[in-house]
Amino acid sequence: MHALTSVSLPEHDEKTEAVLLYSEEVLTVQGNGKNKRLIREVYKILRPGGRRYGTAVAYSSAQAKVLNMHGWCIPAQGKDFEVKDKDALETSAPGVANGELVSDLRAKVLTIPEPEPGNIVGYEIEQEEYPYILQDRWMFQSLVPVREARYTLQLPAGWEYKAVWVNATETKPTSNGNSQWQWMVSDIKEIRYEEAMPPWYGVAGQMIVSLIPPNGSRKGFMSWADVGKWTYTLAQGRRDPSPEIKQKVAELTAGKATTLAKMQALANYIQRDIRYVAIQLGIGGWQPHPAGEIYSHHYGDCKDKATLLSTMLKEAGVDSYYVAVNTFRGAVNADTPPQQYFNHMILGIRLPDDLRDSSLESVYTHPTLGRILIFDPTSEVTPFGQLEGELQANYGLLVTEDGGELIKLPQLAPSSSGNRRMAKLQLSPEGTLSGDVTEIRQGDDAARQRYELRAATKDADKIKPIESLLSLSLGTFRITKASVGNLDVHDQPFEYIYSFTADKYAKSAGNLLLVRPRVMGNWSSDILEKKEPRKYPVEFEGPVTRVDAIEIKIPAGYEVDDLPAAADAEYSFGTYHSRCVAKDGALQYTRTLVVKELSVPVDKLPQLKTFYRIIAGDERSTAVLKPKGY
Repeated sequence: MHALTSVSLPEHDEKTEAVLLYSEEVLTVQGNGKNKRLIREVYKILRPGGRRYGTAVAYSSAQAKVLNMHGWCIPAQGKDFEVKDKDALETSAPGVANGELVSDLRAKVLTIPEPEPGNIVGYEIEQEEYPYILQDRWMFQSLVPVREARYTLQLPAGWEYKAVWVNATETKPTSNGNSQWQWMVSDIKEIRYEEAMPPWYGVAGQMIVSLIPPNGSRKGFMSWADVGKWTYTLAQGRRDPSPEIKQKVAELTAGKATTLAKMQALANYIQRDIRYVAIQLGIGGWQPHPAGEIYSHHYGDCKDKATLLSTMLKEAGVDSYYVAVNTFRGAVNADTPPQQYFNHMILGIRLPDDLRDSSLESVYTHPTLGRILIFDPTSEVTPFGQLEGELQANYGLLVTEDGGELIKLPQLAPSSSGNRRMAKLQLSPEGTLSGDVTEIRQGDDAARQRYELRAATKDADKIKPIESLLSLSLGTFRITKASVGNLDVHDQPFEYIYSFTADKYAKSAGNLLLVRPRVMGNWSSDILEKKEPRKYPVEFEGPVTRVDAIEIKIPAGYEVDDLPAAADAEYSFGTYHSRCVAKDGALQYTRTLVVKELSVPVDKLPQLKTFYRIIAGDERSTAVLKPKGY
């Protein structure tokens, strides 16, 4: 660390909070089921926001034990500071409370004194690991610029490795000839957060190392088939039905004349009656609990819910397969090397050849298995036959007894999700706007509303999203009536029906009234209105179609003087069209937004910027009303 006090800093700008001067990771594979890992990092703090790099965190679980932590600070002026392992605080790991009841993951936190701008802080962590998988990941790119990073691999005699580089140009290692290899990279640009950017693992430079012992009994993943076999083996015997499960399947499917009706009944039961609760101890983070245990407890995590639904479907004569996914679209893609980087488990349900129904939209056609419905039983609010936007056009590992196969999940039509808003409003001569609105939401738009209202019991709480929507579009307003439709009927569109009054909505300009036809709803975005050029694509949540049809009755004694121009934008990723006409004594404003592609690459971002500007201009446009005969 003292040697680094005088080195030149990597390229950075005035917003850079810190730089990583030196990073070192040493993995020593012992061959007896244990590994040793040494981590060293040294930062120079440049701005107050960089103080967070003065905190070192190490995690322990059934797979890892923290042996030692040590930290130092070299201030720009004054004496060095030192903290030791005894100064660290042990606590539960942050960020695991979402439905996770029990976890053996713990965090050890070491706070280094004086992480102030101009000072250098560093730490060393020693860990002992007991890996389930013989594979390692070296993440050498950071949120700050990296001056130098090293990774050393020490293997037992006779062991081999395979290294694959992701989002970076491959660098060859040096070797000391004693089963030790070292890789080094330098001057690595930081990853600076951009709104709606791809996930971290989809853009960060990294190296995936698979380990191969001489006997071949255990090895890192050489293919997606290997990943699938490992996943399938963990679930062996877990989908065996108990007598209680058989009885429940018979009860749920009684009177259901079609296979589709049986599947819907079973899926609905898993979604609504089996609570999401995760108990992840040891291998439990990867291995599902037995179906009988899940059923008797009436709770489980994503792989448990998939396991129980698969078991029940089999009892009803329907085959299904695990599909491992990462909920961050782009974290795993067609170029990703085989690895277990999935954080969610869903199900692929094999459809009978004669089962054709328009409600089954999320269908993947496999060359040998046929039509497979991709379904997430963990989602409480996604109708059977549909798929959340974050999973659409994503990649998943289809797991069969023959192994695993990376497949691209289906992308639904834009019409599968969205909102149709219909408003009949009246404008008074004083500029007050009032009337009735009906919003019909489906797909992800409906699911989000249902999830937001899942705990609402009072009518006042159920209409709060309406209040939020109107507050973003209207200065002052009063909701005079509101109701919610199909809140708990997930296979039907979700509805908001409400009435409101907005005083002084129209603005006076002399004896003219200026009226914005787009009364509510903000579809534009300033995401690209930044000084710095954007580095990463823009990711959309999912395909969508949104439609507004707004009628505003012109007040007595007034007529139209001027109307906004039509707006039209046609691009490969989406379309936007709006019209405002005067007809039958009213302003009739219609607009439609369609998102067709889920990712806009950097070379098309100028088009997206224009697209959003066209929408923003239309949303601000006004119609002018004048007194008749003026």
